[in-house]
Amino acid sequence: MQSNVYFILSFRFIILVLVQVLLLNNINFLGYINPYLYILFILTFPFNGNKSLLIVLSFLLGLTIDLFGDSGGVHAAACVVIAYLRPVILKFSFGVSYEYNSIKINNVEFVQRLIYVGIMVLLHHIVLFSMEIFNTNHIILVLKSTLISGIFSIILIMSSISIFSKKSK
Repeated sequence: MQSNVYFILSFRFIILVLVQVLLLNNINFLGYINPYLYILFILTFPFNGNKSLLIVLSFLLGLTIDLFGDSGGVHAAACVVIAYLRPVILKFSFGVSYEYNSIKINNVEFVQRLIYVGIMVLLHHIVLFSMEIFNTNHIILVLKSTLISGIFSIILIMSSISIFSKKSK
């Protein structure tokens, strides 16, 4: 990767952490809705980038959110899980285009983008809330939190991708 890409990644990392910590972590509507925009960093990491670097950066991203939120490592674990499974989900969502490294998140069809973002967000949330609650007696609470926060996070992430992406076909 070029130094310009590293600058953009660093800037995106810092901005997403600040938005999450200063703004979004203070939203807790109805006790279940808490959007997590910071995973946009993992979702938009260059598809042909170093996968080991992505896992390390995902861990640092989650750890940073955990440090500010005093959440004991659940965000770091959820971020590492989705970073590790990202290639499989990319292949499922985009098929042959991913294998040839010919996709850009802002140039794919809306349905493919929605499937990719939806799977990644729901996977992140199920790991996050399962580890946060960590009690099988509260499985309904885990599923409810995952679904409701997941829908709100997906809407926020899809809107962010649409607003801040350059259209280049």
